[in-house]
Amino acid sequence: MRVAKMVREFSFCGAKLPDPNGQLDVEQVRSLYATQFPEIATATVTGPEAVGDKLVYRFERAIGAKG
Repeated sequence: MRVAKMVREFSFCGAKLPDPNGQLDVEQVRSLYATQFPEIATATVTGPEAVGDKLVYRFERAIGAKG
Protein backbone atom coordinates (compact mmCIF):
# COMPACT_ATOMS: atom_id res chain seq x y z
CA MET A 1 0.00 0.00 0.00
CA ARG A 2 1.25 3.46 -0.89
CA VAL A 3 0.19 6.61 0.93
CA ALA A 4 0.48 9.96 -0.82
CA LYS A 5 -0.47 13.40 0.39
CA MET A 6 -3.10 15.04 -1.77
CA VAL A 7 -2.50 18.64 -2.76
CA ARG A 8 -5.26 21.24 -2.90
CA GLU A 9 -6.21 23.09 -6.04
CA PHE A 10 -8.75 25.87 -6.36
CA SER A 11 -10.82 26.73 -9.41
CA PHE A 12 -12.70 29.90 -10.38
CA CYS A 13 -14.43 30.46 -13.75
CA GLY A 14 -12.37 27.71 -15.34
CA ALA A 15 -9.06 29.09 -14.06
CA LYS A 16 -6.94 26.79 -11.94
CA LEU A 17 -5.58 28.56 -8.87
CA PRO A 18 -2.70 26.94 -6.98
CA ASP A 19 -2.79 26.52 -3.23
CA PRO A 20 -0.93 29.58 -1.94
CA ASN A 21 -0.15 28.02 1.43
CA GLY A 22 -1.14 24.58 2.72
CA GLN A 23 -1.46 25.99 6.25
CA LEU A 24 -4.37 28.30 5.31
CA ASP A 25 -7.96 27.11 5.57
CA VAL A 26 -10.32 27.51 2.61
CA GLU A 27 -11.80 30.79 3.88
CA GLN A 28 -8.34 32.30 4.26
CA VAL A 29 -7.49 31.22 0.70
CA ARG A 30 -10.73 32.85 -0.47
CA SER A 31 -9.73 36.12 1.22
CA LEU A 32 -6.29 35.98 -0.36
CA TYR A 33 -7.64 35.42 -3.89
CA ALA A 34 -10.43 38.01 -3.43
CA THR A 35 -7.81 40.74 -3.91
CA GLN A 36 -7.24 39.45 -7.48
CA PHE A 37 -10.77 38.26 -8.18
CA PRO A 38 -13.29 40.39 -6.20
CA GLU A 39 -16.21 38.09 -7.13
CA ILE A 40 -14.63 35.28 -5.09
CA ALA A 41 -15.58 37.18 -1.91
CA THR A 42 -19.27 36.39 -2.51
CA ALA A 43 -18.81 33.08 -4.34
CA THR A 44 -19.93 29.77 -2.91
CA VAL A 45 -17.33 27.11 -2.24
CA THR A 46 -17.92 23.51 -3.32
CA GLY A 47 -15.66 20.61 -2.63
CA PRO A 48 -13.30 19.14 -2.02
CA GLU A 49 -13.58 16.74 -4.91
CA ALA A 50 -10.83 14.16 -5.35
CA VAL A 51 -9.43 14.39 -8.88
CA GLY A 52 -6.37 12.21 -9.32
CA ASP A 53 -3.90 13.24 -6.63
CA LYS A 54 -5.59 16.60 -6.00
CA LEU A 55 -8.42 17.88 -3.84
CA VAL A 56 -10.26 20.42 -5.97
CA TYR A 57 -12.28 23.24 -4.41
CA ARG A 58 -14.46 25.33 -6.72
CA PHE A 59 -15.42 28.94 -6.18
CA GLU A 60 -18.72 29.48 -7.99
CA ARG A 61 -20.14 32.92 -8.65
CA ALA A 62 -23.18 33.99 -6.70
CA ILE A 63 -25.99 34.59 -9.16
CA GLY A 64 -28.35 37.44 -8.50
CA ALA A 65 -29.23 41.02 -9.26
CA LYS A 66 -27.70 44.08 -7.71
CA GLY A 67 -29.85 46.46 -5.74
